[in-house]
Amino acid sequence: MTTPPDPDNPFGMFGPDMFAQLQKLMSWTGGPVNWDLAREVAETAARTDDRPVTAEETREIADAGRLADLWLDAVTTLPASGTELAAWSRTGWLTSTLHPWRQIVDPVAGQVTGALGKAMQSQFTGGEEVPAELGALLAGGQLAGMMNQIGGFVFGGLVGQALGTLAGEVLGTTEIGLPLGKPALVPANVAAFSDGLDVPADEVRLYLALREAAHQRLFAHVPWLSAHLVDAVDAYGRGLEIDMSGMQEALSGIDPMNPAALEEALQGGLFEPTQTDAQRAALARLENALALVEGWVDHVVDAAASGTLPHAAQLRETVRRRRASGGPAEQTFAQLVQLQLRPRRLREAAQMWGVLTERRGLDGRDALWSHPDLLPDLDDPDSWLGPAEESTTDWDAGLRALDKDLDGELDDDAQSPFGLDGPPGPPESDA
Repeated sequence: MTTPPDPDNPFGMFGPDMFAQLQKLMSWTGGPVNWDLAREVAETAARTDDRPVTAEETREIADAGRLADLWLDAVTTLPASGTELAAWSRTGWLTSTLHPWRQIVDPVAGQVTGALGKAMQSQFTGGEEVPAELGALLAGGQLAGMMNQIGGFVFGGLVGQALGTLAGEVLGTTEIGLPLGKPALVPANVAAFSDGLDVPADEVRLYLALREAAHQRLFAHVPWLSAHLVDAVDAYGRGLEIDMSGMQEALSGIDPMNPAALEEALQGGLFEPTQTDAQRAALARLENALALVEGWVDHVVDAAASGTLPHAAQLRETVRRRRASGGPAEQTFAQLVQLQLRPRRLREAAQMWGVLTERRGLDGRDALWSHPDLLPDLDDPDSWLGPAEESTTDWDAGLRALDKDLDGELDDDAQSPFGLDGPPGPPESDA
């Protein structure tokens, strides 16, 4: 009888033909992460508590997506993406988003596995005497390649484990702020998110559909945005510098040929990156872009939902806090790739988009997405607000109110002040 796979051990998934599988996986040559292993480990982890999506769930989510697009039409000039909101299982989410994850992970992984390979190679060559067989490998350059494969194998197992766990938490394809695929929600995770909120399930589903649809409008109709975000991640990862002496010291008591030992070392913070000026600039660029995206989505969804969804304010604050803190899997993944994809200035950006709506209207506000050079700078409001006489908005008072909001915490049980009964209807157009 085959032993069931352990989702907590990415290297314990192999059965009786372990060596054949290892040989196959260790022959990976497709980049710094062994994505064959990552996929197998992730799918094993995702299947642990997964279940098929029912026909009713598919219909409910598709209906919520259509209603969400109808409501958003009244609060933004960006048209609907034209793709129906899908319902995915956890495994389906994982399979559909694996390729975009490669673009996010590979830049950082390339730096880490390269440094790890060099550090492991030094473990073999640190002594005065080198065996003849090892000398032949060194002369042919094969040892470096072998060490890189081991590093990619270990990193692939860890990435797969993190993504498999993340599949059990994520609500859709845009929750991390980066485009991972077509619009979709994961019903099992949406149900878990709803637990304890004391909000009707259909209201939660519609609110999340609004957020998913708003993200998709941006990614579908702002052609440069996806590349802008991915390029910022790539620049950040490629600028990563590893302290080789620290890594070699950490590996001094570890068998480089033991993937489980290397896994434990990586999870325990094997490498401490040193940020360069270029990397800090890339990170600032990424954080600003994420804040602008999330702030715009937060603002337009609130405009669509306020006054129509009884618990809109509570759901808005719950999602904000979720995005600000991240779940356990997201935190584990952030530690692994040394990058937290969280909009640190979401509230500030949402208020900024509100001011822009008052000053410029929907057309003027959304026109700022036509080119990256037109995007507002959160640190320089005068550069995009324009002359003060264009509006009576008291920006200084807004900033003071924002500071007060950021210093305190809103009530977890905050309710919408509208107190409406009955099924929600579409918002009135601003036109």
